[in-house]
Amino acid sequence: MTKLKACLLLALAAGASAQPFVHPGILQTRGDLDFMKAKVAAGEQPWKQAWDNLLGQPYSSPGFEPRPVAHIARGAFGRASQGDRDLSDSAQAAYSQALQWYVTGDRAHARRAIRILNAWSAVLWDFEGNDAKLLAGWTGGAFCNAAEILRATDSGWDTAGVTQFRRMMLTVYYPLLRDFFPEANGNWDAAIIDSLLSIGIFCDDRAIFGSAVEHFLRGPGNGGVTKYVYPNGQCDENARDQGHTQLGLGYFARAAAVAWNQGVDLWSTAGDRLALGFEYTAKYVMGEDVPAYGTLSPAGRGRLSDIYEPVYQHYHFAKGLDTPYTERAIQGTRERGWAALVMYRGTSGRAPAGASRAPAAPGPAAGAQSTPGERAPADAVTVAAGESIQEAIDRRAAAGGGWVVLAKGLHTLPAALRIPSGITLAGQGRETIVFLDPKAPVANAGIAIVNASDDLHDVTLRDFAIEASTVTRVPTDPNQDRRVRSYQSAPVRGGVRFSAQRTGEMRNLRMERVTVRNATHNAVAILGAAGVSIVACDFSESGSSVVPGPGLEHNLLLTRVNGAEVRDSRFDRSPWGSGIDVSFSRDVTLANNEIARNRLYGVRVSESEDVRVTGNLAEGNDAGGIVLERLFDGSRGIVVRENVVRNNGGAGIDAAGAIEADIATNTGRDNGRR
Repeated sequence: MTKLKACLLLALAAGASAQPFVHPGILQTRGDLDFMKAKVAAGEQPWKQAWDNLLGQPYSSPGFEPRPVAHIARGAFGRASQGDRDLSDSAQAAYSQALQWYVTGDRAHARRAIRILNAWSAVLWDFEGNDAKLLAGWTGGAFCNAAEILRATDSGWDTAGVTQFRRMMLTVYYPLLRDFFPEANGNWDAAIIDSLLSIGIFCDDRAIFGSAVEHFLRGPGNGGVTKYVYPNGQCDENARDQGHTQLGLGYFARAAAVAWNQGVDLWSTAGDRLALGFEYTAKYVMGEDVPAYGTLSPAGRGRLSDIYEPVYQHYHFAKGLDTPYTERAIQGTRERGWAALVMYRGTSGRAPAGASRAPAAPGPAAGAQSTPGERAPADAVTVAAGESIQEAIDRRAAAGGGWVVLAKGLHTLPAALRIPSGITLAGQGRETIVFLDPKAPVANAGIAIVNASDDLHDVTLRDFAIEASTVTRVPTDPNQDRRVRSYQSAPVRGGVRFSAQRTGEMRNLRMERVTVRNATHNAVAILGAAGVSIVACDFSESGSSVVPGPGLEHNLLLTRVNGAEVRDSRFDRSPWGSGIDVSFSRDVTLANNEIARNRLYGVRVSESEDVRVTGNLAEGNDAGGIVLERLFDGSRGIVVRENVVRNNGGAGIDAAGAIEADIATNTGRDNGRR
C-alpha cells in the first residue's frame, strides 16, 4: 500500500468516527419516509398515483418468492445467464416490501422483505460472467435501501439476519465492486458508485463510502461524472442510445441523492453538471434538436425513463435552477412510474425567491461544422468523392498553389495524402470526410495527411473531418469494437503528421474547423515548424496503446515548434495520452480550449519557453489538468492564468518542472493527487 493511500484511508477512518452516518440515510432519511407516508395516507398527488404504480409492479406482489442461488451469472446483454433475473427482481421486491411496511405499518410486508434478504444472504457466493459487476451495481443499492429501512424500524429483523446480510455485502458485493470498471461504458461505474455508497452507509464503513465519492468526482477511464456528462450537457452514451444514457444518468443522480443525505454535496460537481446532462438528454429524448459533437443515436427517443424526479426536486426546488425539460419529462413518467413516491417532496426546501438561473451555456463549436467557415475563391479546384485528391493538389501546386475544395462525401485515400507548399485544402464542413484506406501500403505508416517536403510552408487545412479509424462508420458503442478503441494489436492510424528535420523548418501552417478523431497514433502531430495556428478544431478520441507504447501519442503533439497559437478548440478523451503535449517549443499560446477526459494530462509542457496557457477548461483528466514537466532543463517563462481546472485525477496544476512560471487567477476544484 502506498503511503498516500494509507494516509487517505486513515483520514477516512478518522472522518467515520467524527461524523457518524445518518440512519436511515441511503435514498431516504426518516424525514423523507415520514413525508412519503403522510402524503400517501392523505391521498395527495402525485404520491398516491406513484404508490399505486409501485403496488402494480410484479415484484410488489405479496406472493413474490425469492429463488436464491450460490453462483450468479450474467453474460453480455443478459445472455448465458443464471439467477440474474431472480436477483434483480428480489432486490426490487425487498425494497418495495420495505417501503410498504413503512407506509402501511403492516408487519406482513416487513416479514416478506426480511425473508428475501435472509434467503439471498444465506446462499449467495459469487457473481460470474461478462456483466457480473453491472448486475451487482444494479442490485446492491436496492438491497441496502431495503435493509436500511428494516434495521431502522421495529421490523422484527433479528441481529443474526442483519449480520448475515452485512457479511454478504462486505464479502460478496464489495470485493467485486471495489475496483469499479471504468473500461466499460460509464453507466456501469455510475451503478457501482450508487451501490458502494449504499454499502458504506449500511455497514458504517467510511472508507467504502469515501472511495465511491472519490470515484464520482475523479474516476479514471469512463468512471467519474465529468467523464459521462460533457461541459455542453451531451452525455458519453448519447451517441450509443438513449436508454443506456438515461440508465447512467439515473444512477449518477441516485448516487448524488444518497451522498446528499449524508451531508456530501455531489449535485454541485463541475458547475451542476448533472443538471446539464438531464436537460440535454430530456430535450433530445422528447424530440427536440440539440447541439452535438458527433452523431447522436435516435435509438430510444420518445422513451423516457423514470429517473427525473430527484433531479427536478434538487435542482429546481432546492437550488432554484431553471430545468424546463426535466420538468416536462416528469410529467411524461408519472402516469406509469413510482420515483415520485420516494424522491419528490414538492415545494419542501424551495430555494429563496430570485435564485432561479439557467444551467451553463453549451461548449465551443469546435471542429468541422454543418457549413464551411469561409467561401472558396472563384478559381478553386473542386474534387468530388471518388476522384483523386492527390492529383488535384499536385496540379494546383504546379500552377503556383491555391485552393483545392473537397465536395461533401467520403473521400477514401489509397495512400497518405502528401501536401505541398502553397495549398489550401478545404472541405464543405462535417459531411466532407477524409479516410485512409486500411489497405493502403504499409510504407504510409497509417497517417492520412503528411507533408510533401521538409520545408513545407503556407498551408491551410480547413472545414473537413478526418476519420482515422479503420471503419468509415464508427459503431455507436465504440467500447465494444476493437477497430475503434485502443488495443495493442490495433493498426497504427494517425490523422495529420507534418514533420521536419529542424526546428522552424516548416512555416506558416494553419488548421481551422477541422475534426480528427479515433486515431490510434496522434490525431495531429507537428514537429519542427514556425508560425502554427490551430483554430476552432476538434482533435479527440486519439492516442492509444499501440507501438511504441501507451502515453506516447496524443490528441495534439507539438514538438520543436516556434510561434504557435492553439485556441477555441477541443482536445478530449485520448484513451492513453494527453489532450495537448508541448515539448522543446517556444512562444506557444494555448487559449480558450476544452481539454477533458484524457487518460494522462489535459496539457503537458516540457523543456519549452514562453508558453501561455490561458482561459482553458481542463477537467476530468486522469493524471492531471496542467503539468509542467522537467526532463532536463525544465521550462521557463510559463504563464498559467484564468483556467478552470477541476475533477482531474492528479493535481489540477503541477508546476514542479518549471524554472520560471506565473501561475495565478486559476479556478480549481475537486482535483486529486493521483
